[in-house]
Amino acid sequence: MAFLKKCGVTAIRLPLNYRHFELDQAPFEYLEKGFKRLDSVLDWCEKYGIYVFLDLHSVQGWQNCDWHCDNSSRHSLFWTHRQFQDRFYSLWKEIAHRYCNRGVVAAYNIMNEPVNNAPFGRFVADNEYQTDWNNINRIYKKAIEEIRKVDKDHIIMLEGDHFSVLFSGLDYNISDANIIYSSHNYIIDIIASGIPEYPLTINGTYWDYNQIKKQFMQSEGYIFTQSHHFPLVVGEFGFDFQHANRKELNRIKAFEDQLKAYNQCGAHWTFWTYKSAGLMGWLQVDPQSAYMQTIQSVITAKKVLQTDFSFLVELSPEIQEHILALSSKIASFIPGLDSSTNQRYFIQAAMSTYTADQLQLLYASQFVDKSEKEIDEILSSLRLENCIQNNELNASIETFLREKI
Repeated sequence: MAFLKKCGVTAIRLPLNYRHFELDQAPFEYLEKGFKRLDSVLDWCEKYGIYVFLDLHSVQGWQNCDWHCDNSSRHSLFWTHRQFQDRFYSLWKEIAHRYCNRGVVAAYNIMNEPVNNAPFGRFVADNEYQTDWNNINRIYKKAIEEIRKVDKDHIIMLEGDHFSVLFSGLDYNISDANIIYSSHNYIIDIIASGIPEYPLTINGTYWDYNQIKKQFMQSEGYIFTQSHHFPLVVGEFGFDFQHANRKELNRIKAFEDQLKAYNQCGAHWTFWTYKSAGLMGWLQVDPQSAYMQTIQSVITAKKVLQTDFSFLVELSPEIQEHILALSSKIASFIPGLDSSTNQRYFIQAAMSTYTADQLQLLYASQFVDKSEKEIDEILSSLRLENCIQNNELNASIETFLREKI
């Protein structure tokens, strides 16, 4: 779930997973209790005056090859299998049919972070990736057509390729007045640095407000939407706050500069994420809570094994030693294989796919001997009133929400 600043309008981005609708169901049949759960969330948002972006975070056959869409195979089959595509169109038509008259729904974000030209996994450096623009444009066009058969009015949101970063080849001649675009903008250099201070110099680049704004204005999402006069929502960005563990450092100032840059450039924004277990969340689960204590063995395993992609933290020396040795051995047999690229994707496949999947059983096993009442008590740790808030971060967000573009 992410939080939206939209010209003073409060909204949330609500990630959906196709399995919420099709668990144990035949293709093109839908699980009613999944829709009832979604109905409840929409009712809550309506009650408190919060608009919602329905965001399909995981599609049939997987739209990218990473964990972003619950993919444990690294195969992205959606783009090459017509059956998966037809089920995708049908699901969106069903969602649009059910919610065409719900004013609380602000937009349909039809696909999160597509990567449409890596059907068997990513193996090349980011700057070598080539988008199949014909394929993604064909699928976007068809999805819009199916939605419009039952819903003429709701905004439809389209993301760029390669995790919502590449936009240059998207079809901008769509004859629909209610289309907007969404880019994702994680500034990896700053996130990976841990921000020991801010502003700061990383690899010869001085990162301050001016550089953050420059980086955004040079992004394809900004250039594309400015060139063709479309609205842009920065659908994801964020920092490793860890305020639940009192590891704040200078991240809030860098975060504020991102908000300032987006506002100055006339872009709307959501940040990732609203709630977490001690990393990027606005609200964070108390490390001393019953929930965190119950899953402590999982947290320890994740920390030691670094199953979270090495996105926010470096590998531990022990794991790094083995990973480097094995990835180097692989590279020694394959002429021309870039060592850093090979290491990157080997870590993802070994730790963030295979190893992370094994930890699911460890996680579930922490609850098998608990009664339903005990589980409810443990999960009460996730309630808003039991989470840790960051007052300085709250104040910053409130300030920028009041700004008028």
